[in-house]
Amino acid sequence: MNVLVIGSGAREHALCRSLSLDPAVTALHCAPGNAGIAEVAELHQVDALDGAAVSALAVGLGAELVVVGPEAPLVAGVADAVREAGIPVFGPSKEAAQLEGSKAFAKEVMAAAGVPTARSYVCTTAEGVAEALDAFGAPYVVKDDGLAAGKGVVVTDDPEAAAAHAAGCDRVVIEEFLDGPEVSLFAITDGVSVVPLQPAQDFKRALDGDEGPNTGGMGAYSPLPWADPKLVEEVMETVLQPTVDEMRRRGTPFSGLLYAGLAITGRGVRVIEFNARFGDPETQVVLARLKTPLAGVLAAAATGELADLPPLRWSADAAVTVVIASHDYPGDPRTGDPITGLAEVAAEDAPHAYVLHAGTKRDGDAVVSAGGRVLSVTATGADLTEARDRAYRAVARIGLDGSQHRTDIAAKAAADA
Repeated sequence: MNVLVIGSGAREHALCRSLSLDPAVTALHCAPGNAGIAEVAELHQVDALDGAAVSALAVGLGAELVVVGPEAPLVAGVADAVREAGIPVFGPSKEAAQLEGSKAFAKEVMAAAGVPTARSYVCTTAEGVAEALDAFGAPYVVKDDGLAAGKGVVVTDDPEAAAAHAAGCDRVVIEEFLDGPEVSLFAITDGVSVVPLQPAQDFKRALDGDEGPNTGGMGAYSPLPWADPKLVEEVMETVLQPTVDEMRRRGTPFSGLLYAGLAITGRGVRVIEFNARFGDPETQVVLARLKTPLAGVLAAAATGELADLPPLRWSADAAVTVVIASHDYPGDPRTGDPITGLAEVAAEDAPHAYVLHAGTKRDGDAVVSAGGRVLSVTATGADLTEARDRAYRAVARIGLDGSQHRTDIAAKAAADA
């Protein structure tokens, strides 16, 4: 199978790494990719938001499957352009991707499907915002209705900060605060059948102890030893399958990766948000544990044959990912700094630990930072403690001036296991 992956982050590196290990994959391409992806796939320059350019590249390469990684190309309709070219594509249509592209649309779908979620108001005026904030009280949860690269949500006890965030958005969803731990659960779907993956937990705040600003994610782990063993089954019945059924009923079937961000509240499971693609950094740990070859699973979803797929096989090992970010991320991250230690990790820590590139590029013989989140150091082990030890041992080998990372990824879960 000739596969083209669209994107340039650590999620796409994780996808490419898994695909490169799949015997069914005879050729692997990525556009635009990054310095790490270049080691496992042939890179091509393309505007990932230009459907015509992506489909032309796929046709020119003779791609038999296109995997669209990030949300922005999906919301822009890139998957539609590839499908129109007659190539199977893993990723929802522009209309279906509105589950992520619009928080208000997602709330509408959940209401129609009977999916449990937070009570909310959609606001477009300062007066509406003030009324909604007053109705719910602190902590205030204010979400930009559109795409915001995982950073469009403010949770605060300060009503002025909540109102200020809302004022910077054209339309916001203000909702009740959901208490309890958060879980990320991915499901692969062809628009009819739904196949859940293993749950993971990510860490959104920049600093240890869940302090600091929201980020795109500073680390993740899987499995969740504290979670109810029936969690996946419950979410399938109450969230994932009803949502896929409702999207099909509307005439906009959702095919690809449906990501449910969940809160395990005192009143039961509630959906915080939907995403229309693999999450980052959860993908890194989920794929580290998947034993079933990836290409066949993605192709089955893209061609409507998911019902024929054998049950997925999973490793009993745990996986932990620690994100190394640039100086001042998520504010005004510095780029262009040389990265050292990559060869040492490959020589000393493989195969149990490895580095997935996010914001990197080549500068002559050097690899330098080129974004806010620079690397995802991922490790597996017999349990979370061993996976953490291996991940942080590898992190210690990496040199990046001014970089930052959390030191407590999966620490509580490992201690409590």
